[in-house]
Amino acid sequence: MITDSAPIRPPEELAEIAARCNARLQVILDNERQQWSELDPSLDEPLGDLADMVLGGGKRIRPAYCHWGWLLGGGDSANEDALKDAVDTGCALEILQAFALAHDDMMDGSLTRRGAPTVWRKFATRHQQRGWHGENRRFGDAAAVLVGDMAMVLADRTLGEVSTATRTVWEDLRTELNMGQYLDMVGSAKRRPTAADARKIIEHKTALYTVVRPLQLGAALAGSPELAAPLKQHGLPVGLAFQLRDDVLGAFGNPSTTGKPVGDDLREGKPTLLVAIANAEATPAQRQMLDAVGSEIDDHTVAQIQQVIVDTGALEQVNNEISELLQQALDALEALPDIPAVKETLATTARFVAERAA
Repeated sequence: MITDSAPIRPPEELAEIAARCNARLQVILDNERQQWSELDPSLDEPLGDLADMVLGGGKRIRPAYCHWGWLLGGGDSANEDALKDAVDTGCALEILQAFALAHDDMMDGSLTRRGAPTVWRKFATRHQQRGWHGENRRFGDAAAVLVGDMAMVLADRTLGEVSTATRTVWEDLRTELNMGQYLDMVGSAKRRPTAADARKIIEHKTALYTVVRPLQLGAALAGSPELAAPLKQHGLPVGLAFQLRDDVLGAFGNPSTTGKPVGDDLREGKPTLLVAIANAEATPAQRQMLDAVGSEIDDHTVAQIQQVIVDTGALEQVNNEISELLQQALDALEALPDIPAVKETLATTARFVAERAA
């Protein structure tokens, strides 16, 4: 088992992969904007918003896991053509993420993303400022749907021609993302999802999509689809820990580091494991306070709900589960191909995503 007591920081390789990915994404998106603005200048607006969203930040976790899966599968970084294919595959993942975010923010009614207005909100504001016909919000929603659709199509084109095994992983990833998103929407509508509901959403919307499938995608691209099972043994607990930490940050995170209002997930009514456990353990009075989750609440009410989550032991349980998942992920590294540098990077990244503050 790989262990390390040093302070947790993102691995240097993450920044290197992100830089390569960002440079390539800039070219892809610039070409797309140039092509379609020549047809009609108005098309630069949705594509510009897409570019802003893709290039406006993010850790590039998915391209990184794809790259590390590629290396574990036998990918050769010294082969420029092969490396370009690996970079493009990582870019396809980031563009696909923009599809998910544009739709997710619209469905949740989120006003900001990484401190900037969300796509639907930008278009609703433009519609209002320009005095166009119809409802501002409906126009913003429609535009966000189309921006997301543009992203999905561009992601497919960026992936390009790949092997059947690679395409199969890609299709699994896209399908699971959408199914998980629907479960997430239903969970929010139910108001009181169970812990089992929350875990199912976490696995399909985040864990598989963020870590497992990118690892498997990279390995398949390198010609080693048989690594799918051991990669999942490592990737699934990492992905689960990633989302659980995200849930904690969504309820308790500092807005200056998360880029979202305090308690944003509580206002949106996200069907998180935190809230599910709190509901299961709450007294009648505490449950009444939790009923405010998913409504328009002020900061004082957010603080009261946060206290209920702490008092019911939900926060402690989730933090303990994150620690257990992290250990499972580290133990699973032993079954992966013996490439020490990659395995050490995977270990560092697992700790980083599980213990990050933003």
